[in-house]
Amino acid sequence: MSALNVHRFGPTTAPVVLALHGVTGHGRRWEDLATRHLSDLRVLAPDLRGHGRSTALPPWDFETVVADLVDFLTAEADGPVVVLAHSFGGACALHLAHHHPELVRTLVLLDPAIALAPEWLNEIALSTLESADYDSVEQARQDKLDTGWGDVPSRLLEAELTEHLMPRTDGRFGWRVSRPAINSYWGQLARHWVLPPADLPTVLVQAMKVDPPFVTPEFRAALAAHLGPNLTVLEWNSDHMVAQAHPVETAELVRSVR
Repeated sequence: MSALNVHRFGPTTAPVVLALHGVTGHGRRWEDLATRHLSDLRVLAPDLRGHGRSTALPPWDFETVVADLVDFLTAEADGPVVVLAHSFGGACALHLAHHHPELVRTLVLLDPAIALAPEWLNEIALSTLESADYDSVEQARQDKLDTGWGDVPSRLLEAELTEHLMPRTDGRFGWRVSRPAINSYWGQLARHWVLPPADLPTVLVQAMKVDPPFVTPEFRAALAAHLGPNLTVLEWNSDHMVAQAHPVETAELVRSVR
């Protein structure tokens, strides 16, 4: 049995898009994009280990996430797939393509986070420990608005709260994630980048409102030097939640590479 809970959208016989969410997220975040803009494609959106309704068991590292995805794709897909990946999911997609290129046809990386400064990630991890939950739903909503969701339609933010925010036994509220897993994943993002095969078509979308950027100049330069003409770089006037803020553009991008 798969370790992953998977959200499935679209016809079972259609071309497959594997959609990977960011850290603290969940696969159902892709529902609006899949049902409104990519309804003729088969979008498979797992809750990554430690997220949503998937297993929370360790180890919590890229190798285990990739192993989960390999098991899932081997069972679900007949051949290589388009991988649409956001933030931490982008780092997972790069590790998947690096170690199992036979499973990936094209990479579409939406503001991927990889090889970030350890000092910054340590601050994020400490903040996660100190502010792991919320007094109210409104406090959770405001936190989202302050951390990358400001240009996301309100209906999608409400859907996020409904799906992903859970009441705690002490009356507080927290995201449907494993806290130990999340903090381990912050540490994973400090690891040096890996690169996809040099002949793998790859699209990199950088969200230009994110400061400091998750796409570092060093990683972007390394990707460009390695992939050459197989890399397309796009700069979008967006905050971090690229697919939610720009669904039409994201869907057009997926269609252009599939």
